[in-house]
Amino acid sequence: MDFSTLKLKILAQLHDQQLLIVSQRRNGLILYKPYHAEFVGPGAAVGGLLDLDCQQVLPVGDLCLLSPKSLEERQRAYALRMQWIRLIREITSRQAPLQRAQKILEQFEGFNFKADTIDQLPDEAFALLVGVLPHTIREVRNSLMA
Repeated sequence: MDFSTLKLKILAQLHDQQLLIVSQRRNGLILYKPYHAEFVGPGAAVGGLLDLDCQQVLPVGDLCLLSPKSLEERQRAYALRMQWIRLIREITSRQAPLQRAQKILEQFEGFNFKADTIDQLPDEAFALLVGVLPHTIREVRNSLMA
């Protein structure tokens, strides 16, 4: 399945209110919402009633989505989703845009994504995650490579 087809399939599953769980591997999903983006990392719930407003998706790494098999698995996945939300909220609480940009890039490195995986993610995706302009992400990326 090509990348575009995969994104459309995932988006259709979200709009059908399917509840899925991002596998525990090094992968995740960036959800483009009307005014921001959210990162759903390993072990977290995606879909159901949480993501009806999702307009576009961007798989990160070798994405694998699973269906929850038990109530406990669902509850654990919801709890992990809340942890990912808190982490991004903590980053966005920094006042300086350059700090937010640097911190989100550092966090993705800390999630053990391969460098080429991070490099392939568009500046716009990171910018929407932490409320900065794409230019700010580009500026930080360039300074990290220098």
